Amino acid sequence: MARAVTGPAPAGRPRPVTAVAHRGDPYRVRENTLASIRSALARGADAVEVDVRLTRDGVPVLLHDDTLKRLWRIDRPLAALTLADVRELTGPQGVPTLREALEAAGPRRVMIDLPGATARSVRAVVGTVRDCGAADRVYYCSGAPAMLLVRAEDPAAELALTWTTLAPARPALLAALAPRWLNYRFGLVSGALADRVHRDGLLVSAWTADTRRTMRRLIDAGVDSVTTNRVDALVSVRSARSTG
Repeated sequence: MARAVTGPAPAGRPRPVTAVAHRGDPYRVRENTLASIRSALARGADAVEVDVRLTRDGVPVLLHDDTLKRLWRIDRPLAALTLADVRELTGPQGVPTLREALEAAGPRRVMIDLPGATARSVRAVVGTVRDCGAADRVYYCSGAPAMLLVRAEDPAAELALTWTTLAPARPALLAALAPRWLNYRFGLVSGALADRVHRDGLLVSAWTADTRRTMRRLIDAGVDSVTTNRVDALVSVRSARSTG
């Protein structure tokens, strides 16, 4: 069974807002690396979002793009490289494995995004999470096709369904996925949308908000989680909102 949904906070009680560090602390440290994860946690992140893909030999590693070109200036597709190749090309502080990332995060929450998900990659990712004993602190975010693969692999997985339209998610899809969260691009989120999602018994997450003005707006709209590239700014805004 999927984890029980935590509903909206009771009337009059401030809603805690989870601060999620997008790919770690990418404005200071290269994204999706162990150093970036550690930097984000040191700056107050409650959770870290990472992107996971498979190497040619089936090892889940942290990389958003399908090649090493943007981050590492190496125009090679990840799917054509073994883990040993990746280590050689990016060095000992380069692209980490998912196992290493889970260890670096310690007890903190990890949100796993699954770009280019396939049944094979999802099986490997979920298996790694399970082998690391991290299932209780990991949740998955992506569109419906990837989330259906995760749900098939792990009936208890916590899911954040990425939704890119103001139209409500279809009841049949929600029944099949049993997500805990609906995950929206920040520009779509309003108080009315958050209220509607909460009435349906789901939590609202928003991505990727990097200005303090947008962070304040989202918190005031009633979101439950904000994903940002500037987690220290979000922690500061959250603190000011809770005491102001």
